[in-house]
Amino acid sequence: MTVLRIRGRALPDGDLVDLYADGDRWTTDPVAGAELLPEGWLLPGLVDAHTHPGAEDRGAPLDEKILRDQLHRHVDSGVTLIRSPGLPGDPPDWFGTDPDVPRAVHAGPWIAQHGQFFDGWGRRATHAELPGLAAAQAARSGWAKLIADWTADGHHLPVEVLREIVAQVHAVGGRVAVHSQHQAGSTAAVEAGVDSLEHGTYLDPGLLTRMAAQGTALTPTLSVLLNGVKVVTARPDSEFRTWYLNGVAGHPALIASAAEAGVTLLAGTDSQPHGRIADEIRALAAAGVPAHDALAAASWTARSYLGMPGLQPGAPADAVIYAEDPRADLDQLEHPLAVVLRGRRVR
Repeated sequence: MTVLRIRGRALPDGDLVDLYADGDRWTTDPVAGAELLPEGWLLPGLVDAHTHPGAEDRGAPLDEKILRDQLHRHVDSGVTLIRSPGLPGDPPDWFGTDPDVPRAVHAGPWIAQHGQFFDGWGRRATHAELPGLAAAQAARSGWAKLIADWTADGHHLPVEVLREIVAQVHAVGGRVAVHSQHQAGSTAAVEAGVDSLEHGTYLDPGLLTRMAAQGTALTPTLSVLLNGVKVVTARPDSEFRTWYLNGVAGHPALIASAAEAGVTLLAGTDSQPHGRIADEIRALAAAGVPAHDALAAASWTARSYLGMPGLQPGAPADAVIYAEDPRADLDQLEHPLAVVLRGRRVR
């Protein structure tokens, strides 16, 4: 196997680094004959922290060929690590470990109360059953994903149920991600101390300081929500139309306020086609998040949040190389000079 060498300015600090891939770990120890990749600006890989690969349509079962194809699209875009807070089914053993697919953390299938979420996907349980179900899932994979509320109906999980879910999941060493697009659901999630809030439309800005203090991350999935505006606007007036459009209209300002308050932001696409993390980074920046922080949400901050170090000796041998500083021109993200995954050049 060819040993790779990367050299350039490494973000987030812009320091000059010179690293060799010792298998799947970076080292500063020189290796004779190593292949020097194009020099430039280096990221420790991009991260899509909210993606659901594995099915072509909502409610369809997990298909391994579709899963692999969609993961390859992520890699081609520079994504070397994903978090899947919800999957169409339990993933195969190769998920997140094969040499040609991103590293992955996941929450298994979604968990919801009866009467909510997409037909054919997820597991349903009573309020009394949810904490045990979530803890069992987290014991297997490290994460559990709960649906706190759903579309326009707003019927949310009570805070006392979410508190018990968090307690039992944390007791087994896991973490809790919660879907919410209503003020009551997101308030309950934050008050329960969940680890990450997904989407967060209608989140009360008064909770941002608390989220920052207790370490609850926000994954706003802004680009996919904005992309839905045109479609939803064309629909006849309805409770759903009003709920969706009003929620998305206030979302950019909320996200900018979250960044200013010190909330950990995670970039996630939640959409097809897969491999469009650059769209989410640009959407965060357009909302008022500084470009440095928008990029961090899809790279070093997200990796750190998920327990993955950056470009340093001993860290996993992932990297994306750009000709110029991508913070100065986020369109650079569409044109990586090279992508390294597990010490191998994959693009």
